[in-house]
Amino acid sequence: MSVTLVLADDQPIILYGLEQLFAREQDFHVLGSCATGGETLEAVRGHRPAVLVLGLRLAVKDGLTVLRELRAEGLPTRVVVFSSALKDELVVEAIHLGARGVVLKEMAPKLLVQCIRKVHAGGEWFETRSVSHILGEIRQRNTKTHRGGELTAREREIVSTVAWGLRNHEIAERLSIGVGTVKVHLHNIYAKLEVTNRIALFLRARERV
Repeated sequence: MSVTLVLADDQPIILYGLEQLFAREQDFHVLGSCATGGETLEAVRGHRPAVLVLGLRLAVKDGLTVLRELRAEGLPTRVVVFSSALKDELVVEAIHLGARGVVLKEMAPKLLVQCIRKVHAGGEWFETRSVSHILGEIRQRNTKTHRGGELTAREREIVSTVAWGLRNHEIAERLSIGVGTVKVHLHNIYAKLEVTNRIALFLRARERV
C-alpha cells in the first residue's frame, strides 16, 4: 500500500532533497511540498496524507502551531517532526501535540524513511540522540524501585503539568509559584525519578497519565 506524504520545510533545498529521497521509494507518494504553515494546513486538509513530514521553522504559522491546529481539527494524518535542532521543551510540546516521530536533519536519510514506515504502521519513532536513549532508560527504570523517595503532592502536580506539555512559566502561572521554585521542584523530581531531563520526565509522565 502506498504511503502518501506531505512535506513541509522553510528551506527549498531541504524540500527538494526530501522529494528526491522519497522518489526512490516505490511505495512513497508525495502529494505536496510546502514552505509555510498555512500552505501545510491547506495541503493536509485537501490531500489527507498518511504522514506529514514537518519542519518546525515555518513562516507565518510555525510547526508547533500547525500541530495544534491539526490536533484541534482531529485530522488523521500522522506527523513526523524533521528539524535541524530541538530543545527539550520543543520535543516535549511536539510529542504532546501529537507528533508520532522526531528525526534530526543531521541523521542518515535512511532513518527518516524507517521512521515514516514505522509511524505509518501505527508506531512511534523518536530518533534523536537524547530521546532514543532516554526511552531505553525509562523502560529499564520502570522495573526498578527508585531510592529517591516518594513525590510530594506539589511535585505530583508539577509532573502532571509536564505531562500536559506546559513550560516552566506556564506551570508557575498555573500553580501561583515562581519560575525559580518550579526549577527547584523539577530538580528534585529528576533525582527522585532518576531521569536526566525534561524529555525523560515527560515520557515517564505520559506513560502514567
